Amino acid sequence: MRGDGDGFVHSPDGTRQWGLFGAAGLLLRAPQAGGGAMVLLQHRAPWSHQGGTWALPGGARDSHESNVHAAVREAHEEAGIVPAAVRVRGERVTATAPSGWTYTTVVADVPEPLATTANRESAELAWVPEEEVDARPLHPGFAAAWPSLRAQPARVSLDDVADPAAVAAVLPRTVDLAEHGFVWLHSNGGGGRAARIGSAANVAGNVLFLTLDQVLS
Repeated sequence: MRGDGDGFVHSPDGTRQWGLFGAAGLLLRAPQAGGGAMVLLQHRAPWSHQGGTWALPGGARDSHESNVHAAVREAHEEAGIVPAAVRVRGERVTATAPSGWTYTTVVADVPEPLATTANRESAELAWVPEEEVDARPLHPGFAAAWPSLRAQPARVSLDDVADPAAVAAVLPRTVDLAEHGFVWLHSNGGGGRAARIGSAANVAGNVLFLTLDQVLS
């Protein structure tokens, strides 16, 4: 039922968290001119919890929803992001509480910075260059999670790739490297280390080796 997740969970340590079934938010990236990424941030309304800080669109997960469904729905409600445009790339549990409550950050991207429409929970919405996110006054929970969510830029070398057009067609995009974090792949100029298609998914020096499946999936 829509809205049956609204409410606070009270933890044994005396704290409380919003979302009877947990909560989820959407970390949405879009390409930036020059090869980097931009992140959609929400300036929280003054009346809301931690009002005046910047964070991600998100909120309580309903009983019937997955974390992905909840995060994408919240981005639609709070920022006007059309769900069909969103390409989900991964998710992370970025906060927990003694009660068992969790907050999951869903990581996704879109082909270009989309127009946004703020609802009453947002004082402002902005596409912010990835490297400038932590220069803003962030919501404490998001600030704590940001280092593990930030994506390093990587330029893809299409040399020696059997089908470079197939690879280029899916760029730019976020790649989830599990314990190695996230990278933002692009094939134009811009900065960042080179990423070559190889047989492993690990970081070696300044060259990032990826399987072709990781790039195309």
